[in-house]
Amino acid sequence: MASDGRTVVGGWELLLSSTRTVFLLAGPSGSGKSRVARKAGVPTLNLDDFYYGADHPGLPHTRGIIDWDDALTWNGPAAAEAIKELARTGRAEVPRYDISTSAAVGTRTVDLGDASCFIAEGIFAIESAAFCRNANVEFVACYLDRPTWLVTLLRFVRDVRERRKPFPVLVRRGLALSRTDSELRRRAMAAGFRPVGPAEALEMVAAPVRSRQQ
Repeated sequence: MASDGRTVVGGWELLLSSTRTVFLLAGPSGSGKSRVARKAGVPTLNLDDFYYGADHPGLPHTRGIIDWDDALTWNGPAAAEAIKELARTGRAEVPRYDISTSAAVGTRTVDLGDASCFIAEGIFAIESAAFCRNANVEFVACYLDRPTWLVTLLRFVRDVRERRKPFPVLVRRGLALSRTDSELRRRAMAAGFRPVGPAEALEMVAAPVRSRQQ
């Protein structure tokens, strides 16, 4: 870390101030974002918790089912406010969302304690980058970049294991997502995200933690 408090993480030069750094972890559904977040050992904000319920008016549909990969199904302003509160105060009250029933089932408190950084992970992390810039929230943006065939397989196995949706819906949704994952990657690159594998993502989270400890 330089004498002025700056450190370089994955190509980003960060000023390690009193506010927390947020790691925006994007990637296709099933790419391993939640697994990376768990292994990183730092507090995590699950952006999927900000989905609207299935009864929310005006949700977009594709092939007769709600298109949960469309940002219009997601409460972006509420997610942005939670990111800001965590970065500034280290604490935020957030929804608890049940994907299998497509509904919020209460709330929970995310408390960073003494942590100097946290992860905000989900497919809508891409949409969160612009907010962080506008709100002067320090952030690092990375995109889990894995082969499409592997992501498709991992996603299907996870969704069946967790019984996220009825089986026919999982098949239709999985096939549709495998055709759109490349567009998600394009949007992430356009938003300034860096393509990384799981190991590099973990290293990027660890770097500023080590810098603050030195």
